Amino acid sequence: MKRPNCLEEQEFRIVMNKKLIVANWKMLPQSLAEAQEILEFTNDYLESLNDLSSADSSGGGREFSLVFCPPFVFIEEVAKIIKMSHLEHEAFLGAQDIATDDKRALTGDISGPMLAKLGIQYVIIGHSERRWKLGESDEVVNKKLKLALKNELIPIVCIGEKIKDKNSSKFLEEQVNKTFKDLTADEVGKCIIAYEPVWAISTNPGAKPDTPVSALESISTIKKVLTNNWPLATNHYLYGGSVNSSNVDGFLKEKEINGILVGGASVNKEEFVKILEMAHSIK
Repeated sequence: MKRPNCLEEQEFRIVMNKKLIVANWKMLPQSLAEAQEILEFTNDYLESLNDLSSADSSGGGREFSLVFCPPFVFIEEVAKIIKMSHLEHEAFLGAQDIATDDKRALTGDISGPMLAKLGIQYVIIGHSERRWKLGESDEVVNKKLKLALKNELIPIVCIGEKIKDKNSSKFLEEQVNKTFKDLTADEVGKCIIAYEPVWAISTNPGAKPDTPVSALESISTIKKVLTNNWPLATNHYLYGGSVNSSNVDGFLKEKEINGILVGGASVNKEEFVKILEMAHSIK
């Protein structure tokens, strides 16, 4: 798969006012066959929209763009499946992480140049599970972010607090400043920001879903820090945290939320297509 200069084409990839839907498969599915089922089911849905578009010009235009972030072991095969299907014109390929060094020997890590050669266009940076469960500091996230940019990958940078309390805004401010430390406004502007409150993620004990109003407050805090410190940067903002077909419309209807980062629901093919149906219905 030929990889274009992703950073130069970022505005092309996030098409106009379309929402960006990022499917983070984490350590699922269990087999390549299951991965293929998800992609084919999604492809069939997109083709049905094309058929609808042909029959009625008012009904078929998609209101979203897709990024699939499979486990590393499936990346090459997923890339082939995308290229050989209708998804070639509808979806982009992403990675779930990147190494902290391009050349040094780091057992188990995957470098930026390796990802670029595989046709990766997006990469998730600083996901909450890596920050809070694997102990990645803001400094480590910052280093990975710089390498993603160096390798012309579009970073999807996750920002979010572990606990929702009176100190949440201050925490977000500090996390943003440390995560984007020493970056230029141009570099920050090439990043997609995913607000991902850890307390809202369903796999965490005591988790409770966030609301669009609450998410917008936090995104406003993040945006304020970025605007104050990198005034020339303009960013797209996603919401992530227990997104499913039951709550996705509330987030996507907000103009300030430019898309979603979907975890567990993205590996359930029926549920994922329901999410796409909701995204398509929002005007």
